[in-house]
Amino acid sequence: MYSEIQRERADIGSLMARPEYREWNPELIKPKKLLNPVKASRSHQELHRELLMNHRRGLGVDSKPELQRVLEHRRRNQLIKKKKEELEAKRLQCPFEQELLRRQQRLNQLENPPEKEEDHAPEFIKVRENLRRITTITSEERAL
Repeated sequence: MYSEIQRERADIGSLMARPEYREWNPELIKPKKLLNPVKASRSHQELHRELLMNHRRGLGVDSKPELQRVLEHRRRNQLIKKKKEELEAKRLQCPFEQELLRRQQRLNQLENPPEKEEDHAPEFIKVRENLRRITTITSEERAL
């Protein structure tokens, strides 16, 4: 059965057209196989080599390769540096900018007063307070 499959493949190979540039002119430029830019890259070769070595050692795929760990460590450090720089930039603002920020915060607080606990109280308590106000107002009007 296996030999039959091989025979069929051999028959297909003889039917396929082969380039005849060798028979034409020896001065013609012969086509070369194009390089895959991904496989030709240095980082890809290093990763592939590392994967092969881990496979030979029997290390699991779950453990991260050293290169990947180093790259993640660098990214983490860069993010930490950026955050530190932003914090320092905020601290080192000139006194004029700091005063402007303080005034802006005060104005925002005056425009939007903090919510009182009464706003979070149940509705029946709010109604009761309104009734008390109404009764005090009407008694004061009577006194006038």
